[in-house]
Amino acid sequence: MQQGKIRNNIHHVWDGEEVLQFLRKEGEYKDAVRPDLILLDLNMPRMDGRTVLKEIRSDDQIKAIPVVVLTTSSQERDIHESYGLAANNYIVKPVDLVQFFEVIQSVQEFWVNVVKLPKK
Repeated sequence: MQQGKIRNNIHHVWDGEEVLQFLRKEGEYKDAVRPDLILLDLNMPRMDGRTVLKEIRSDDQIKAIPVVVLTTSSQERDIHESYGLAANNYIVKPVDLVQFFEVIQSVQEFWVNVVKLPKK
């Protein structure tokens, strides 16, 4: 792996409603590729990450996709609530850009190279 490089396809959406549209292949996302992993921020506009996580876990078509909460909150309440909603991991975003990329590379290494995920 090259320093600072991500080897997987990255798809970004702007808010919680778009997350669900992307995952459910609705509207402009009808041809979206199912992700192997979701990095979810708790603090998104229009629909927060907690609500998105609840929706993901209640939808039989997408509930098996691993969800890593990657957010600025280090509040115990948010951590407990996220795990209670079946988040697979909870990571507090580092403020430093270099540390942020190190965290992303660690997440990639773990979820792509270490963990065995079910076939789609």
